[in-house]
Amino acid sequence: MSETKKIDLNLLYSVLVREIENDQVQEIDPDFYRTLSEYLGKLKSEGYDGIESKIKARLTELITQSVTLLLKTRIEKASASDTLDFTNLLDEEKYILESQQDLAERKEMILSATLNGRTKTLQSVSKKHKTKPVTVRFLKDFDQFVGADYTKYGPYKAEDIATLPNENAQALIAKNISVKITIEE
Repeated sequence: MSETKKIDLNLLYSVLVREIENDQVQEIDPDFYRTLSEYLGKLKSEGYDGIESKIKARLTELITQSVTLLLKTRIEKASASDTLDFTNLLDEEKYILESQQDLAERKEMILSATLNGRTKTLQSVSKKHKTKPVTVRFLKDFDQFVGADYTKYGPYKAEDIATLPNENAQALIAKNISVKITIEE
């Protein structure tokens, strides 16, 4: 069943109710999240004063709560069984569930390597994790340092963007020196 491209609170409510009332993930328009994103982006960019501003804020809040519940419900239903059911899932939802599959595979690999004495596998995973590239934006100036991969990094000024080894990026994030950013591909 394909929904119309026009998104409003009534349509969102009907999609949410239909989803909650059924045990299986329901079919919705493949562009649902993108269309909703466009609608919210437009709504948030429009300037209103007085009561109209309050209505816009409340509408945005209701849509946010509804979409959050809808996504949570659909993901929970799809992952409720031992095997993931990708039927009727949208690409964005599949993206979320694929990360759950990656998590299960990683746990199994670590457990298997540990229980079967494959120390080199564990060392390789550890090194790969410490040095995997993470892109950050600096919130404060920071001096030059040697990264987990033994490469020199910096110095950096506030607002600089850099790709650092994960171990170093996480330490800087924890100290509120930088924030992780995602670079769109």
